[in-house]
Amino acid sequence: MPRKAKELGALAVGRLQSPGLHFVGGVAGLALQVLPTGGRSWILRAMIGGRRRDMGLGGYPDVPLAEARDAARRARALIREGDDPVEQAKAAKSALKAETSKAMTFRQACQAFVASHEAGWRNAKHRAQWTSTLERYAHPVIGDLSVAHVEMPHVMKVLDPIWREKTETASRVRGRIEQVLDWAAVRGLREGQNPARWKGLLDKVLPKPGKVSKSVHHRALPYQDIPAFMRRLRIQGGVGASALHFAILTAARSGEVRGACWSEIDLPQAIWIVPADRMKAGREHRVPLSAAALELLAAQPRIAGSDLIFPAPRGGKLSDMTLSAVLRRMEVNAVPHGFRSTFRDWVAECTNHSNEVAEMALAHAVGSTVEAAYRRGDLFEKRRRLAEDWSRFCENAVPSKIALLKVRGQ
Repeated sequence: MPRKAKELGALAVGRLQSPGLHFVGGVAGLALQVLPTGGRSWILRAMIGGRRRDMGLGGYPDVPLAEARDAARRARALIREGDDPVEQAKAAKSALKAETSKAMTFRQACQAFVASHEAGWRNAKHRAQWTSTLERYAHPVIGDLSVAHVEMPHVMKVLDPIWREKTETASRVRGRIEQVLDWAAVRGLREGQNPARWKGLLDKVLPKPGKVSKSVHHRALPYQDIPAFMRRLRIQGGVGASALHFAILTAARSGEVRGACWSEIDLPQAIWIVPADRMKAGREHRVPLSAAALELLAAQPRIAGSDLIFPAPRGGKLSDMTLSAVLRRMEVNAVPHGFRSTFRDWVAECTNHSNEVAEMALAHAVGSTVEAAYRRGDLFEKRRRLAEDWSRFCENAVPSKIALLKVRGQ
């Protein structure tokens, strides 16, 4: 054990200025280290495991003499018990550093999750929707909370105010919180069960979304009214009316039509090939073009410098409200997407085309995942016949169910 130095008081310690190690007494091995630069810090010199060790106890005067002596006594008590205070201090510092590096708020976790997944998302709109719902509903409640500390009461505080009034939105928010927390768990940023999990957890305290809010279907025109409606639509002016006309004839989604390009059209084969990155399912979709659809395309002017078939008046794509505005002007109680439902009702009620053909025409998934894996064709020729039948119906060439079924030999 080192010899105890003369015990210095606080005033004497404050006067120590010369560089070197100054033992201050009171506890064996306690010294004030003065650096050539003038900096001063406490050092405890002791034998640990048969080896001399110097252990830092903090800077002076931030750590005054009395505190330094207390810390030195605690360290010597550990040494007597067979522990190594130097290694314990290193381990504690390392653990604190590791914990600090892991610390991430829920908001930061969301940003990291989006950054790691957005490459696989269909478009920027999906990313915007993903982040905007969390920014509006989750971040005000848990955004600044450590992602490691998000628990079920926090999730409930987010969902309770909107679960009954905005059920669909609330369900999406819950799912997105669950995904972020799962991501954080895999990254080692949190432990334990996911407090946003539905099955076996939140389903015990919240009513099922389907029980709270009934599905609201897109307003659609009855298929019986289509021929008369199409006669009115054909005399409407503007690019929006033409785009709506084309969307109805092809049973396509509004976004697919508004983004349609001349380079996607194979006129000799009468095919419109919608690339995967513009399809909801993320798969390329071939659309057979009826004679009426080809006639409509032939009437569209080609705009220099633009590949769009239905460009906005000031350039670029039409807005998603342009087609809806056409219907409002015509005082028709329907939305553009509703015409896909009209088409589907017409197929079921007025034709003998199969369910598979109709669903593929709408670019819906058909059958199970296994069945889809083995299916190689897209029933294109059958869909071409369906497209011509639908076109003739829209043009009022086949005015009734009976007439159409006779065409099919029923």
